[in-house]
Amino acid sequence: MLSSTSPADRSGLRRANLALLVRTVREHGRVSRAQLAVHSGLSKATVSSLVTELAQRGLVRSAGTTAGGQGRPGELVELRPAAASGIGLDVHVEHVSATAVDLTGDVLHTERVPLDVASLGPERALDELAAVADRVLAAVEARGGWVSGATVAVPGLVDTGTGIVRTAPRLRWREVTVLDGLAARTGLPLEFFGIDNDANLAATAEIDAGPANSPQDFVHLTGDHGVGGGLVCGGVLVRGALGHAGEVGHMSLDPLGRRCSCGRRGCWETRVGLGALLHACSTPDDPVRDPALHPDERMAIVRARAEAGDRRTLDALHQIGVALGSGIAVLVNLLNPAVVVLGGYFAALPEWLVDPIRTEVAAGVLADGAGGATVVASRLGFRASSIGGAVHALSRVLDDPTVVPIEDNEEAPA
Repeated sequence: MLSSTSPADRSGLRRANLALLVRTVREHGRVSRAQLAVHSGLSKATVSSLVTELAQRGLVRSAGTTAGGQGRPGELVELRPAAASGIGLDVHVEHVSATAVDLTGDVLHTERVPLDVASLGPERALDELAAVADRVLAAVEARGGWVSGATVAVPGLVDTGTGIVRTAPRLRWREVTVLDGLAARTGLPLEFFGIDNDANLAATAEIDAGPANSPQDFVHLTGDHGVGGGLVCGGVLVRGALGHAGEVGHMSLDPLGRRCSCGRRGCWETRVGLGALLHACSTPDDPVRDPALHPDERMAIVRARAEAGDRRTLDALHQIGVALGSGIAVLVNLLNPAVVVLGGYFAALPEWLVDPIRTEVAAGVLADGAGGATVVASRLGFRASSIGGAVHALSRVLDDPTVVPIEDNEEAPA
């Protein structure tokens, strides 16, 4: 009897099974083929065939054999470092940067160019971003790696379908065709590029970096000159009807407060953004305000002063913590997340921010015990959005490993 399954169906099933194995090895690390069969639910014969193809594509390699036990030792496989990677491009108020991350999660290359992006204008900023992308792509390919794509993180409202930044107040961008611009400047195909809001990509990085038992309902707050929220429910990013969910920095908590970059008054980010911290803890000529310094270096200065007991710095951090807590209480009442993750500059200063945050959240949340929400610092800090961009670009491989070409590779048949 002839099979009722068409070649297209069989091809699609094989791609899905290849993707299942790549994700399984990525989650469990070095595993035997027998263990892969158990974890994936596929037969040992199917696993053997699929692993052979993944090795031919350079995605996995032999990792020795299992020790001990009865019978024949099991052959171990693992992801091949640097074989396939994605690039995260980050457009920031004070710089553009790029980070290349491989399937194992290792950062292969990173580059940052200090810029006054708002003053430069979108066209010249895209010139710089394209140049950074070209250099990072060349660096990865020089190591023999294959790059699946590049995703741009932008602090603003982004149309992910068209690749257009609708508005990014702090960059002074409106209706900027980012992906078309990058494709034209680099000569790479348009589908090589993706784009999303920086807070969404930071949350994507947190989902990817967390262990399997991580909370599936959390809010990631990106602390920078602006403040963005990445909302995750059931392990899935919440985008909203038009894809603009998470603009928490523009909650108006003080209608008579300072003017925000968006034109309104009293937005949350005017009270807790990086500019608010620097204004409170330093004078205009203070080195900590130097935009040429890496953000981590600037936060190291603030940390050192706080650890030394500098009163102005400690007062500023307490002020920021209280203001953060009042806004987080609103989010907890509205969303009831299990965890609030402090990212960006917030993640560099948890010792001084978390206690006042917890006090304000306990006072401002209706449910007992702050609604069960805990407040933690991100391990990714300022890198979260660019790493999330790289992870987003790698999803092309994770969804369909056959996009990686089969090459002559002495290591592949192992």
